[in-house]
Amino acid sequence: MGDEAAPVGRRQAESKPLGAVWAPIPSRVDLVLGAGPGAEHLRLEEADGGWWSPPSSEAGRVAAALADGARYGFVLDAEGPFPDPRSRRQPEGVHALSAGFDAGRHAWADEGWTGRDLAGAVVYELHVGTFTQAGTLDAAAERLAYLADLGVGFVELMPVNAFNGPRNWGYDGVLWYAVHEGYGGPAAYERFVDAAHAAGIAVIQDVVYNHFGPSGNYQPKFGPYLLAGTSTGWGDAVNLDGADSDEVRSFILDNARMWLDDYRVDGLRLDAVHAFLDRRALTLLEELQLVAEDVERTTGRNKVLIAESDLNDPRIVSARAVGGYGLAGQWTDDVHHAVHVALTGETGGYYADFGARGALAKVIRGGYFHDGTLSSFRGRCHGRPLDPARVRPSQLVVSCQNHDQVGNRAAGDRPSAVLDWDGLAVAAVLILASPFTPMLFMGEEYGATTPWQFFTSHPEPELAAATAEGRLAEFEEMGWDPSDVPDPQDPATFERSVLDWTQSGTCDGGRLLALYRRLIEVRAELPGLWSGRLDQTDVIEGEAAGARWISWRRPGAIVCVGFGPGPVDVPLPPGFAGRAVAATDPACAVVTGASGEAVRLPGLAAVVLSA
Repeated sequence: MGDEAAPVGRRQAESKPLGAVWAPIPSRVDLVLGAGPGAEHLRLEEADGGWWSPPSSEAGRVAAALADGARYGFVLDAEGPFPDPRSRRQPEGVHALSAGFDAGRHAWADEGWTGRDLAGAVVYELHVGTFTQAGTLDAAAERLAYLADLGVGFVELMPVNAFNGPRNWGYDGVLWYAVHEGYGGPAAYERFVDAAHAAGIAVIQDVVYNHFGPSGNYQPKFGPYLLAGTSTGWGDAVNLDGADSDEVRSFILDNARMWLDDYRVDGLRLDAVHAFLDRRALTLLEELQLVAEDVERTTGRNKVLIAESDLNDPRIVSARAVGGYGLAGQWTDDVHHAVHVALTGETGGYYADFGARGALAKVIRGGYFHDGTLSSFRGRCHGRPLDPARVRPSQLVVSCQNHDQVGNRAAGDRPSAVLDWDGLAVAAVLILASPFTPMLFMGEEYGATTPWQFFTSHPEPELAAATAEGRLAEFEEMGWDPSDVPDPQDPATFERSVLDWTQSGTCDGGRLLALYRRLIEVRAELPGLWSGRLDQTDVIEGEAAGARWISWRRPGAIVCVGFGPGPVDVPLPPGFAGRAVAATDPACAVVTGASGEAVRLPGLAAVVLSA
């Protein structure tokens, strides 16, 4: 399937004057220009396809005002004013007027930047509001040198689009083009991306195209952005294949192009693509990938798209030439689940199947655990096998912590709540020495004990109550105690989730941080850990005197992990001539016994060896 199959084109809005809006529902649209008693009301002229534009005689004046940051909004059939669905800035929040923003005014300093490949890199996920005490993009930028020293290749920002209230994970965004003002707005976003590139770090922006948040969503007053009567679990589904969906898809594709081109981000993380209701022959995922490739061609900078999908469907990352969607990567939660169960023994809810013997070996060998097998949690067969000839291991993004797997626990507790230093260190090896692309969640590298809890700040009492009740109902499936679930609306829930950076300077925090840094270095020293084919991973596992262990071999590298409780000797291949390059415990050693050479692990410990 060639690129000519998709109408990627340039942005729909580029052919429209500033002050234009797509609004096929109302019979009259007025542009409100300015704020307060002196605001001007200008009747817009109806154009083709449901668009409305300023009269040609006023277009220049309107454009100049908006480029200079004027407040504006739209009155629809005498109702409003409402913010622009494509607003770049909302200084007073999502219910107030929009403000013009000229993205061309920033003096970029990254002209030599060409982007990064996902293969071989480490991704670091962070939430701007809780990454620092200040909770702003400028404050986050001050930590970029730390991330560069750690060895991070990509920083992945959780959604920054405008949402109602001061505190939110970001997935309740309603104005997808605007950067949340509390984070610093669009100008701060430009500064952050520029600073990241100067530090040698690429930026991935998490975007949500499957639903709109519940507060401040005025888009349905303009046009059929949603499919009534459908549900994603977070609200009505976005109209991807119904009547007038061409414009809705253009709205999404233009948004992707804005991040990739105007803001120069290096990739997008596409939230919950399994929630897309899209029956078109040419899927939105394919169109998004084509937009990324188009921006890549025109800018000379590498762009990567990563999908969050729980479908275990290899088509997402398979090439379009073989019937796939062509994305660079996808989140793979099966690896997280297998690692979590192996270290904690927790087998409730969706962890149930991962307690099976061989689960960890299966995901290390092939990425998916459910590859057409029965999922007891879903009550049906799930997934499809990966074809090692079509999918590279580096296309699977894996983690032992991420915002979902921590934040969607009842108490938002991290693994540090139940694992000691050795357990956290072994988790690091299982992820960072895996064949896949590792993703870290902010603070895990020093064993952060601050929880990551679900927080909101909806000002509407009925919405606040519904959100809290929905969280309680959600956790019933996992068998967690409702009394452990914090109130999302309580400011203390947010405050508990802010990182405590002093923990990185403690003895244990510093030791773990040094191990993470070393493991990331080892990935560069031993590229066979992640390069090559998926089927180049040879996995063996065993048990001796009650001590379980697992080992895998990749070209030029061997990883050995012991789960305790006692010491164990893990056999090495005949003729082994390598050496240990990273270990969680200085007592890990290569020994020679009656059966040949082996790695002696003192209990819960892990070692990476060159081979």
